[in-house]
Amino acid sequence: MIVAGVDFGTLSVRVTCVDTESGAVLARASAPYELKRSADDPLLGGQAHDDHMSALVIATRQACRDGAIDGRQIAALACDTTGSSVVMVDADLKPLADYYLWCDHRAHREAAEITVLGQAEGLEALRWCGGTYSHEWGYAKVLHFLRNNPSSRQRFATALEHCDMVAATLCGIRDFDELPRSLCAAGHKWMYGAAWGGLPPQEFLSRVDPLFDGINDKLRGRWLASDAIAGHLSPEWAEKLGLSAGIPVPVGAFDAHWDAVGSGALPGDVVNVVGTSTCIIAMAEDGYEPVPGLCGVVPGSVVPGWTGIEAGQSATGDVFEAIARRGGLDLGDAMAGYGSLPPGGTGLLRVNWDNGDRTVLVRSDLGALTLGWDLNHSASDEVHAAIEGMAMHVRIIIDRIASGGMTIGRIINAGGVSQRSDLLNQVYADVLDRPVYVPQESPVGLGSCVFAAMAAGAFATIADAQQRLCPPLRVFAPRASHRAGYETLFALFADVYFGFGEGRFFDARAILPQLREMRLSAAHSRGASH
Repeated sequence: MIVAGVDFGTLSVRVTCVDTESGAVLARASAPYELKRSADDPLLGGQAHDDHMSALVIATRQACRDGAIDGRQIAALACDTTGSSVVMVDADLKPLADYYLWCDHRAHREAAEITVLGQAEGLEALRWCGGTYSHEWGYAKVLHFLRNNPSSRQRFATALEHCDMVAATLCGIRDFDELPRSLCAAGHKWMYGAAWGGLPPQEFLSRVDPLFDGINDKLRGRWLASDAIAGHLSPEWAEKLGLSAGIPVPVGAFDAHWDAVGSGALPGDVVNVVGTSTCIIAMAEDGYEPVPGLCGVVPGSVVPGWTGIEAGQSATGDVFEAIARRGGLDLGDAMAGYGSLPPGGTGLLRVNWDNGDRTVLVRSDLGALTLGWDLNHSASDEVHAAIEGMAMHVRIIIDRIASGGMTIGRIINAGGVSQRSDLLNQVYADVLDRPVYVPQESPVGLGSCVFAAMAAGAFATIADAQQRLCPPLRVFAPRASHRAGYETLFALFADVYFGFGEGRFFDARAILPQLREMRLSAAHSRGASH
């Protein structure tokens, strides 16, 4: 049996076709689309629905050609997307504007208003998404749209996450009561929870702004986990894609959640999907209590029967690329030669708030810090300090996840950056002081293939599908020689992170001298070895 998994990323859509019997990847293909930015509004990040769907057609047909696959043999199609990427539509499900992509931060004022009122009123739904509503999430983006597009208010019929919009489009669903609504998206970005009856109270939302009046009724549909079927491929889209009409399309989800599944993650594991940003996905036993600062604690958001936990970093690969670009360097060259450097050996400490802080501070108004500069430092030194800073930030996040009572299993680094950088994986292992597992091949799209295979009835359980379809893992073991140094550096990092981010007191006088000492010690060690 052949199934196809689709991954809509920030810059392109990727289609993966697998044979469910052998587990072999038969073909991969991708097609790009435009990420719309604006020099006049640096917080804007948009994309067009038509661009998404046109690229899907190109990538699907290319995958079938490359793999010599008759598209009519594909038994199911599943799609994951970025999120919270939200499109406002009219009564015919026609977009009123471009998507507010996940990286669109224009709704920061709206998010702050939701947070302030929710905290003042003790809104239970807010507690389950970390106590702070993010500018990256659905309700904030809807309110921003309504405030800034008064001429479109009368035509605004509903808002959809990208994963739900693409499923409805492919299946030809137009009845609002039948719209697929991903529990993954709803729980993490829209404050949805069965424990309080679904969406947050309409009365609360209307108190935030009367423009929200009636919004929950507009958001109606079928709230379903990814083991459910959204619908079946329509004849129109079957013809465009070169597939068979009527094949099942499961309810979609966010890319990072399905990347975790595609990486072979099991309950208890923590997956760092390291790409342009980092999304961190964990699965805890049901009963896990919400923890401040996490991006959501949602039963069933990754796999049924377990509670999905989401956290992340607002920029990762983008940070490394930006530093290298400012230094006029290729990123690969900028990372070369640092594998044997001891902890803090550059003498720089970097807090990577270049695009704000997603977890655990949830602050979009922060900027990056690099401390310890002298006249001899290079852009390459700063790239290495940024890698160390990313790893130490991940340690803060994992400690916060564990504070809710989860026993941490494996740490898995997925995503494109970890595939390309052994240095990053080794630094993460050293900073976290535990093994880091990395898929031997890219797991992107394989999570979608797992859920497509489940929809087609190829496997009895998700774990069975993972066993067959997910790649084996490489292991990066922590170096005992680096343990003490990273404990010292992490203590400095935590002081700066919480000092600048939360206003905690710390002795700022100690930071720069300790960084200088680490730099001199590293230089002395290198000199002695030569």
